[in-house]
Amino acid sequence: MNARPQSPAPQQPAPPSFWRSVKMVAWGFLGIRKRSDYQQDLAQVNPFHVIVAGVLAALLFVLVLVGIVNWVVSGSGA
Repeated sequence: MNARPQSPAPQQPAPPSFWRSVKMVAWGFLGIRKRSDYQQDLAQVNPFHVIVAGVLAALLFVLVLVGIVNWVVSGSGA
């Protein structure tokens, strides 16, 4: 019998996950990311998840800024 070596099965891309989209949006807010990682994430995310994660991140960012401003203004003693 002639045994042929088994070639490894091609890896399937990971299914889209909301967590991966959140990480992608967080890196986007920071503005630093390797192109290869960006391309890999882009192939493995659901566009709807990215939109939802982006809106939630923007809302959280605005709420944090408003909280900081309220904290600073209330501490002025006036």
